[in-house]
Amino acid sequence: MKAVWYERTGPAAEVLTHGEMPTPVAGPGEVRVRLQASGVNPADVGRRSGSYRPMEYPRVIPNSDGTGVIDQVGDGVTRFEAGDRVWLFNGQRNGRAFGTAAEYIVLAEWLVTPLPESLSFAQGATLGIPAMTAWCCLFGDGPIRGQTVLVTGGAGAVGHYAVQLAKWGGAQVIATVSSAAKGEQARRAGADLVINYREEDVVAKTLVFTAQRGVDRVVDVDFGGNLATTLKLMAVNSAIAVYATNGNRTPVVPMRELMEKCIALRPLVLFALPQATLAAAQADISKWLAAAPRLHNVAAQVPLSETARAHEAVEKGDKLGTVIVDCAR
Repeated sequence: MKAVWYERTGPAAEVLTHGEMPTPVAGPGEVRVRLQASGVNPADVGRRSGSYRPMEYPRVIPNSDGTGVIDQVGDGVTRFEAGDRVWLFNGQRNGRAFGTAAEYIVLAEWLVTPLPESLSFAQGATLGIPAMTAWCCLFGDGPIRGQTVLVTGGAGAVGHYAVQLAKWGGAQVIATVSSAAKGEQARRAGADLVINYREEDVVAKTLVFTAQRGVDRVVDVDFGGNLATTLKLMAVNSAIAVYATNGNRTPVVPMRELMEKCIALRPLVLFALPQATLAAAQADISKWLAAAPRLHNVAAQVPLSETARAHEAVEKGDKLGTVIVDCAR
């Protein structure tokens, strides 16, 4: 099969190789997916660059999200058969060195979810880690109906899905953004209030919107960078769900302030969550997709041989949506 891989970390154009590798075979409990699209996440880029963690394997096929068609099922597989359209997540995670920047991937069947016919392969490849992370941040402690949720980075890959899923879950949603164009994305996703944090007072506008009560839950793209602001707008008995903290990776947490408002911290990384939680997320996302048309932001598409360009586009940081690698061309 054709694939892209790296054997050392560094700049994408220097370390990513496009070539031939053996085609994997599905083992017991596994399915093989002929990939059509691969979604590039910031963590995929960080692993390849070496900024996320040291290399764990001598050779890595990057990218953890994707879509395609099952073409082989292993012994004991009961949920799928050859020909099924699917989306997947955590491809290059949890002991798997080979991700979705390839023509084929083999995965345990529980990491694979049916892809509705209404979605293109590129649209489906924007789900994966972003949609799963958004769901776990929102619903990890139970229903959110009637709550007020603040989504920081409401136009980002996770944030855009968090806004949509929070509205589906019955919450009022505030989204923070950094530009007018991103504000329009958050509004289209259903945000009840959009705040440009570069031009507006996030705390003041949030407290006015909530009649001074504060928000019940924050889905936070940068815990350390946002903490000083976030603490000022939390309600009593609220929660902060944290999936990234790049602005300050080692923040000092003022525990007394958290204690006095009974603010719960819910830090998470998708590959470490229990399988039961992930299964609940997959089931709910499937219901959400079936209930109505949804927004799936594809920022750009490049062929498999140009995966380095996809990684560079993510690193640049000005995209709206997910950069997609077309695995079939």
